[in-house]
Amino acid sequence: MNTWFWRCVVMGSWLALLLWCSYWWPRSVAVALLGAGLIASGAGLQLGTQMLMMRAVLRGRGLPLPPAMVALRAWFAEWRWAWRLFGWQIPFGEHAEPDGVPVDREGKQVQGQVGVVLVHGYFCNRGVWTVWLRRLKARGIPCMAVTLEPAHGSPVDAMVDDLDRCVKAMVQQTGCAPLLVAHSMGGLVVRAWLKRLDANERARFAAHVVTVATPHGGAWLARFAQRLPAVEMREGSDWLQRLGPPPQDVPFSCWCSSSDNIVFPPDLAILPNAQCRQVDDAAHMQLLFDPRVWQHCLQLQAQLQARPQERSQERYQAAEVGASAADAGARACGS
Repeated sequence: MNTWFWRCVVMGSWLALLLWCSYWWPRSVAVALLGAGLIASGAGLQLGTQMLMMRAVLRGRGLPLPPAMVALRAWFAEWRWAWRLFGWQIPFGEHAEPDGVPVDREGKQVQGQVGVVLVHGYFCNRGVWTVWLRRLKARGIPCMAVTLEPAHGSPVDAMVDDLDRCVKAMVQQTGCAPLLVAHSMGGLVVRAWLKRLDANERARFAAHVVTVATPHGGAWLARFAQRLPAVEMREGSDWLQRLGPPPQDVPFSCWCSSSDNIVFPPDLAILPNAQCRQVDDAAHMQLLFDPRVWQHCLQLQAQLQARPQERSQERYQAAEVGASAADAGARACGS
């Protein structure tokens, strides 16, 4: 759904630009150029408004503000990423970069590698992960990106099944619990998914979760939302209260930024008992491509990969528990 929404937005913008210039260029070049500039800068104006609102909220709550020049650079970088992501990759490049699982010389999938599952946020699709997929595959790291549906008008819980299928496909192909990297609302989908799993399933399907600019405590801007799933991301919403804290047996790393133009204040993107990584110079989409986030995820994947004996022991213990439960169930059924 997000794919077609953004296609309509992009093509509608180009059509509006063409019609405006066709009408005004013969009459007034200045008016034609002024209108074209306003149409082209619409995203920048919206992002700038969000930045000003963010600074007003931080100031009103007595929280430190990022320096003006830092916020200005973050706004400009976010504008560039908005053009790239929402102007091309999301509407037209959803499947431009396929998932990747390394194979041997005989074309068989290589088992025993820790993969990375990528989960997008609100109003996006898997196209947002094109750069990540390309880089991970270049390093021989198994990777999959999911598109969450239904995108609008349904609760966050409705998207869990898509994530579940993706994670289980990764585990089936690699034999290892993956590292999950989730941006924005994607982190809430991961938490809702983990809530459905029991302890043995979490050990099999989730080695570590990295959330990037996820509104764990809600988002101030969501107060203006009128439809699902955005209304569930309001600060202190009933859904967030029901979601509760994440399970303690799955480690979390939370990245946030004091220049985030969507999830602010930044403490709303932090979970208790999680590794907190806060920066001051990255906006909402920009943070997803920050080299510090990328390096952190690479290091995590390498650390998880370096524990094969521990992972094998965990899988053995999980299998033992599963077998014992199956035997007990068989005895109960036979009695």
